[in-house]
Amino acid sequence: MAGKLMTKGQLVALIAEKAGLTKATAAEILETLAATAVSETKKFGQFVIPGIGKLVKSNRKARMGRNPQTGATIKIPAKTVVKFRVAKAFKDAVVPPKK
Repeated sequence: MAGKLMTKGQLVALIAEKAGLTKATAAEILETLAATAVSETKKFGQFVIPGIGKLVKSNRKARMGRNPQTGATIKIPAKTVVKFRVAKAFKDAVVPPKK
């Protein structure tokens, strides 16, 4: 990776510039998107961000694992996790498929 990652402030400034909004309004849009993603994923088990991907709530089964320090076998309990599935169009734009 070359260069530095975009900060939240830089993203807010870019959205504000592209959409002709104030930075405060752009920041509010970003906060609303994040809050909506959390509430919808909690309520319905998934949230789609068109053109980017989808957040999906998933259940992991209980499984056996190993403590890397001692080598002892341990039982890892079942738990709920959130996964992000990237949209095919987005993935193909970032990493073009091999021919």
